[in-house]
Amino acid sequence: MNFFKTSVLLVLLGFSLSAYAEQFKVFLFTKTAGWHHRSISAGVDAIESLGRMHDFDVEWQENTDFFTDQHLAQFDLIIFLNTTADILDDKQQEVFKRFIRAGKGFVGIHSAADTEYEWPWYGQLVGHYFLIHPQIQTARINVLKPDFPGMEFFYDNQLWTDEWYEFKPANIESLNYLMTVDENTYAPAADWGHTQGDGMGEFHPVAWFHEFDGGRSFYTSLGHLPATYSNPQFLNHLYGGIYWAATGRGLQPDTP
Repeated sequence: MNFFKTSVLLVLLGFSLSAYAEQFKVFLFTKTAGWHHRSISAGVDAIESLGRMHDFDVEWQENTDFFTDQHLAQFDLIIFLNTTADILDDKQQEVFKRFIRAGKGFVGIHSAADTEYEWPWYGQLVGHYFLIHPQIQTARINVLKPDFPGMEFFYDNQLWTDEWYEFKPANIESLNYLMTVDENTYAPAADWGHTQGDGMGEFHPVAWFHEFDGGRSFYTSLGHLPATYSNPQFLNHLYGGIYWAATGRGLQPDTP
């Protein structure tokens, strides 16, 4: 009789736990091997707050020892928040590949494009590599795909202040661009001595998404300033990318 009661309680407990399970689980990674953005702390707080607001679980790590098949199996999405330079060894890179090829997602924020330059697979996953940026300035942004989750909160010719990344050419042709910045509204030229840039011309992408190698990838170059992570428009933009990359849902029916 006691055994029967115990079994029933365990079954009921299992149903109870599953009823309150978060809708998906995110592995938030912020390791840097180059520049360390002071906005990382604000970004972590913002993503954890989004998790509470939208009922998804967040685990934050900077230690690459957690890049194992066993540990990552519990997650639906990996977020690179302002990571920089070469952060994963060969074995960890293979783990990351298997994660995406299992149909899971990736979100890159700002300097995620300044990461793993010597790893072509990652270059294709993130879409573009960072080249250079001028000083922080206010500029006008334009929306290309308002039907992507979170993009409905932006509007054409909106003023935005950020560190406008100039990117190297795309590493893959499948990118779906979400918004651009108008270079006529700020000074794009930059000279770091070893690297120079003069902007990207009429088409200067800011954010994009694509399906890649069995999984999904979303990237936004916004997010340099700590204050950005308390901006409701940015938070909706960020959650839209997280939601789509983690679940594959949220696109309007007429979006390819």
